[in-house]
Amino acid sequence: MLKLTKKADYGLIAVKHLAECGEQGSCSAKDIADEYGIPQAALAKILQKLVKNGLLISQHGMNGGYVLARDARNISTLEVIKAIDGPLFITSCGDEKHGCYQSRKCTVREPLRKVNESIQQVLSRISIADMKEQPQDAAEESGLKADHFDLVTLNSH
Repeated sequence: MLKLTKKADYGLIAVKHLAECGEQGSCSAKDIADEYGIPQAALAKILQKLVKNGLLISQHGMNGGYVLARDARNISTLEVIKAIDGPLFITSCGDEKHGCYQSRKCTVREPLRKVNESIQQVLSRISIADMKEQPQDAAEESGLKADHFDLVTLNSH
C-alpha cells in the first residue's frame, strides 16, 4: 500500500491550515501543532523545510509565524511532499542512483514506473486550495476521476 510519511502528512495539514488562515496573517508552529495535536518540534522542522523550498515564508517578531509564499492554488500537494520527503518513488528501483540487482530480468519495472508517474501527475494537479474542498469536488475541478484518489491516501486521519 502506498502511504505518505507522517512528516508529509503533517506538512500537508500545516500548509492547508495556512491556506485557510489566509488574510488573518501568519500562524505559529505552536498554534498549528496545538490545533492538530502534532508534536511541535517535529512540525517546526517540517515548516523550516517548506521555507527552505520556497513554499512558506517565515515572519519574525511578536506577530511572527508562517504564511504561504504563493497562492494556495499555485502550490501542489506534490511540491509539499517532495519538499519534505524528496522524490516520490513507489519502489526502490525507481531511484536511478541505487538501481536494482533484478533490473535485467525485471518484468514490472516499466509498468511500475508508469504507475509512479501517474501518481505524481495526480498529486501535481491537486493544489492546496483543492484540499480545502471535499475530495470529490477537488477531483471534478481538477479534471480527475474520483477513483484516482484510491491510489493515494492524502490524509491518514
